[in-house]
Amino acid sequence: MPESRVRKNKNFTPPSTTPQPVKFGSASWWAPVMVGFFVLGLLWIVVYYIAPDLPPWRFLTWTNVLVGFAFIGIGFGMSTRWK
Repeated sequence: MPESRVRKNKNFTPPSTTPQPVKFGSASWWAPVMVGFFVLGLLWIVVYYIAPDLPPWRFLTWTNVLVGFAFIGIGFGMSTRWK
């Protein structure tokens, strides 16, 4: 009687899944926007003191300083979230 062929059975190995690398840090646009708010706030205040009679600055009078500090505050708030 003929002998049956012996099958070569490999041991089961689960497929290796490499973990995805964790991305640290902020988005690439975060730092330029943050610095932009700092610069915009500073320029807002400086232009108000240099030329207070320009139309956007004339209507807001002393609140221009608050608007400039608001832009700087937004930049500062963004800087606390920057990694």
